[in-house]
Amino acid sequence: MTILSRRSAVEPFRAIDVMTTAFALEREGRRIVHMAVGEPGAPAPKLVRDTAAATLASGRIGYTEALGIPALRRRIAAYYGASHGLDISPERIVVTTGSSAAFNLAFLTLFDVGDCVCLPTPGYPAYRNILRTLGLEVVEIPTTEETRWTVTPEMLAAAHARKRLKGLILASPNNPNGTMIAPHDLGAIVSACRELGIRLIMDEIYHGLVYGFPTQSALAFSDDAIVINSFSKYYCMTGWRIGWMVVPTEIVRTVECLHQNLALSVNALSQQAAVAAFDATEELEAVKAGYAANRAFLLEKLPEIGLDDLHPSDGAFYVYANVRRFTNDSVDFARRLLVEAGVSVAPGIDFDTSRGANHIRFSFAGKPTDMAEGVERIAEWLR
Repeated sequence: MTILSRRSAVEPFRAIDVMTTAFALEREGRRIVHMAVGEPGAPAPKLVRDTAAATLASGRIGYTEALGIPALRRRIAAYYGASHGLDISPERIVVTTGSSAAFNLAFLTLFDVGDCVCLPTPGYPAYRNILRTLGLEVVEIPTTEETRWTVTPEMLAAAHARKRLKGLILASPNNPNGTMIAPHDLGAIVSACRELGIRLIMDEIYHGLVYGFPTQSALAFSDDAIVINSFSKYYCMTGWRIGWMVVPTEIVRTVECLHQNLALSVNALSQQAAVAAFDATEELEAVKAGYAANRAFLLEKLPEIGLDDLHPSDGAFYVYANVRRFTNDSVDFARRLLVEAGVSVAPGIDFDTSRGANHIRFSFAGKPTDMAEGVERIAEWLR
């Protein structure tokens, strides 16, 4: 008899379930318009692919340092100087298997079983699910339109007064709605965390994919924050599974020891290729221009088909829409839209367990022709 641990009872990531079903339908010969998963439609830059090919042709691909190869750590540190004017030591950089491994390392480093960690909602579901799997208590703060769908110092202090918080996880741009925190407001949140003794973990994996909104890293306000980023989104390297984290100097060794035991090291081929990603800006900015065009198209066309209650889409490649006039079950809505109209979208219940039944997330990371076809199919289906 198979006996499963209590911690293995994790909620599914429904957007991934939708993607799996969409792939199955495609294998049956169906034409599916993919607007569910946050994955760039473009391949990794040519320079990245060429570097990987040359590295592979050179021979042996082996283990690397647990913190990552020095060349990549130096390039990541240089990125903060070029993009944000920040002097970040390469010694503080930890290369990880995507941002997912970085979150695991951060949670294991900072929190003990039973600690309370705060999450604004709507937000990325894997935060909540991983925390619970690790035996941590998740404290959710519902955000509202009045605060542009982000947390404020006052909201954080109120939550801390009700239940002592050990950590706060924030994302800017946020997933699922693309909403960003203005630099002044981010600075205020960092100060509130410092005053309350709350450790901030900042998700910045959509940095670079911002449409006219001022962008600042949490590292500009604090050396105590843990900042997580990835090559998956702006750099179009989802399947390469490579990301990074910037950590305070005093916990580098702790993170290194955890990483040694959990993963030994990150894929060496992906690390070498990622070094080249920083030299592919021209190609990546062209991809971003395509996202911007898709964003403008959806923000114009979705209201025309009855989806006019939208969150601000400042960055990333998502539009988060209220669909309450059509359904109070976003999972069923997404399932029927996929099966009946051939369009995959992400159900909002993934991102907000209390209000997400009335919301759908659209990804505009695909081709412009897919956006047009998707809206046309949805409009016809809703009639």
